[in-house]
Amino acid sequence: MSRPKPPDLSAFVALRPHLLGLAYRMLGSRSEAEDVAQDAWLRWAGVDGDTVENPRAFLTRIVTRLCLDRLKAARLKRESYVGPWLPEPIIDDDSLRPDLMTELGDDLSFGLLLALETLSPAERAAFLLHDVFDLPFTEIASVLDVSEANSRQLASRARKAVRAGRRKTVDAPAHQRLVGAFLGAVASGDLDRLKTLLREDVVAISDGGGHARAALNPIRGADRVARLFLGLARKNVGPGLELRPLDINGATGLATFFDDRLDQTLLFETDGAHISAIYLVRNPEKLDHLRRVVEPAGAASDRA
Repeated sequence: MSRPKPPDLSAFVALRPHLLGLAYRMLGSRSEAEDVAQDAWLRWAGVDGDTVENPRAFLTRIVTRLCLDRLKAARLKRESYVGPWLPEPIIDDDSLRPDLMTELGDDLSFGLLLALETLSPAERAAFLLHDVFDLPFTEIASVLDVSEANSRQLASRARKAVRAGRRKTVDAPAHQRLVGAFLGAVASGDLDRLKTLLREDVVAISDGGGHARAALNPIRGADRVARLFLGLARKNVGPGLELRPLDINGATGLATFFDDRLDQTLLFETDGAHISAIYLVRNPEKLDHLRRVVEPAGAASDRA
């Protein structure tokens, strides 16, 4: 009896960004996406290479199903999560983009990721596989174990929900100007100036996950949000504090450092004229992978 042929390991390496990008969008977590990719690698290493005609389709199916399993468990965890849940911020977004050009391929914004959170796991998978990763519905039906017609319905329902919940993307220069003006107004303590930068219905959402101090409910309204950030700035002022611009999830955001140690990230949604939403990620478990990139080499050992 002949021995199974080992799979093409180089095929997995080439497809890893595609798989990571799918898993991150499905789960909203870079660390979990890495775990899923590792699980997929182990399964790929154990298959008979002669039985796989299309590595991309095979591995996409594995990653999608692994993510669906994790989403079922995540729903239970979210019920006991302390305060609002936000995705993990990322700065290496180029490594998570699809290998095919699609309308939403460049969108890794929190706005889109939070819109995906409103979908069922099957809707999320059908939408991402078709609208972002450009898979035909015949393949999606096979991945989800549903009929082709059902896969189309899932994607259609998801698309309508995403369009309703996702704000219009603005050009990068306008977004950068608003973030820069926000930083300047906070640094100067100018309440009136800061309020003019915010939409009247602006919302600020903080994710501490029970591991860092954060508001347990969204803060709404220009006056309340402006006073929140000016209060935080006054409370934390000191020689070791630094607020740096940083490209986060494909757009200009801000990162707060204390003595070169990353404390939180701020991501912004803008409409071109005003800031419409601010997302503060303070949960240290969601910042670990960023710290390895943005902190000086000695900061991590100092914290330990």
